Amino acid sequence: MAVPGDPPDGTPEGIGGGDEEFRSDEYRSVVFDEDFVRAARLQEFSAQERMGEHARAVRSRSIWSGAGSSGPRTGTPGRGARQGMVLVLLIAVAFAAAVYMGLSNPAPAPPVGRTEQLASTIVPLAPTAAVPGGRPADLYENSPASDYRVGAAGISLPGARRTHHFTEGQVVTALSIAKDYLVQSSLDPDVLAGAATRPVRVLLDPDQLDQFDRSMASPSGDGRHAATGWLVRFDPGTAVVADTRVRVSGTLAIDEVSADALEVITDHTFVYAVRPATGSPAAAEGASLFTVRRELKLRFDREDLVARRAELVTAYVMAGPQDCSDEPAGGFRPVLAGAGPTTVGPAASDPYASGTPRRTAGLCGVLAPPTPAGTAPVSPAP
Repeated sequence: MAVPGDPPDGTPEGIGGGDEEFRSDEYRSVVFDEDFVRAARLQEFSAQERMGEHARAVRSRSIWSGAGSSGPRTGTPGRGARQGMVLVLLIAVAFAAAVYMGLSNPAPAPPVGRTEQLASTIVPLAPTAAVPGGRPADLYENSPASDYRVGAAGISLPGARRTHHFTEGQVVTALSIAKDYLVQSSLDPDVLAGAATRPVRVLLDPDQLDQFDRSMASPSGDGRHAATGWLVRFDPGTAVVADTRVRVSGTLAIDEVSADALEVITDHTFVYAVRPATGSPAAAEGASLFTVRRELKLRFDREDLVARRAELVTAYVMAGPQDCSDEPAGGFRPVLAGAGPTTVGPAASDPYASGTPRRTAGLCGVLAPPTPAGTAPVSPAP
């Protein structure tokens, strides 16, 4: 019986038999249909592949072959691959150069705003007549300070409004720090007595602490290191405060001086009742008034506002009655009740007058006679 794949006329003579017949029977079950034959792909080697025994018979898929190359893939890099590798090498070289330059020449630290040193002017005001004495309450009642508020109540904050670069809250913070500085430096009993400086020191920018410490330890009238430029204190060997209810009046004003800084200008008059340092407290019956006019400029950057501290830029201080021959850099030495001056200054100044204080040409002025409350202030003499 014939099976598929046998010749029509049977097996020719001389063909088959033995092993050959067995192999023919082995592959009789393998049938290639017409679709399989048509789908078979015939690949003809190129001329280069047919050249010699060393020619590659199979095309290479090396990473050096360009994916989009139209030429034969023979193991050599395509144009796109070469360009890519060159770009990678250039980037690697540039990165290595940047790292080397960064290590060899580190970038300088960003500039930090420099804190200025305090510039202070202290002007003693000499009396023109003997200093009146009496009980503190009576002295206040008969002076221009009769309607001044007592202590911190006399330092009132103005209405706060936001600026171009600072919020309303930041403006309020700057004003409140300025008030704190005035209270601690002008009203704290220990500071006034020369027994403490820390209440003032903690409110200063750290960059000013060296100057402040030098001013406290070795005060001088050089315009940079006067203790009385930073705070109010009396020479403990001359006078002490007879009444802690210090009378205060003045104003605060704020301004944005740059995108990163606010400035507060304070202008206040402080009136103290003082008595001689020697003697019993009963000596308060012979107290006298001592007036200090302080105009301060305080600056605040954003770090200062967060840390609740200030940079004291300038201080212009008029204080009397004092003798012009005394150096008030370390502490004020009041001319006490019943005493008169030994020298007088070149021009009169009224520390109670409102507005910008008169700046004397020299380092001493004349204390204008006090103007009773309710009358017009005396204009400074020319």
